[in-house]
Amino acid sequence: MLFRRFAFAALIATATPAVALAQSAEPPSPDLSVELNTVEDIDAGCLLTFLVSNQTGVPIESAVYELVVFDASGSVLRLTVNDMGELPADRHRVRRFVQPDTTCDNLGRVLINGTNACTVDGAESEICSDALSLSSRVDVELFR
Repeated sequence: MLFRRFAFAALIATATPAVALAQSAEPPSPDLSVELNTVEDIDAGCLLTFLVSNQTGVPIESAVYELVVFDASGSVLRLTVNDMGELPADRHRVRRFVQPDTTCDNLGRVLINGTNACTVDGAESEICSDALSLSSRVDVELFR
């Protein structure tokens, strides 16, 4: 009888953390990640390459962002509007944009200043800003 109590107590003690972990595991939130993947000097200026991953579960027909590019000293170089185009659900896309008349060494930060347009199922949507997450693989910071 005493053995049963200890065996039952041991079973409860080992099962409780597993149950707690299972209950605390929430499904990941929808994500539209934009990563500044590379910067490359070209004849026309600095080529920025973005990796865009649409993990929202819905296809985005059009995503257009306003970007503000800062130089290494923190001054605004230019404001641009960049069309990321069609972003299929659960897929990755690479998009490239040239920052003319500057070298990549002169870039300090890139601000996603806002969403100019976001179309899902033929209508305007907030998903392009609500699900947006940013990262950078290079020394140039990408932020909002």
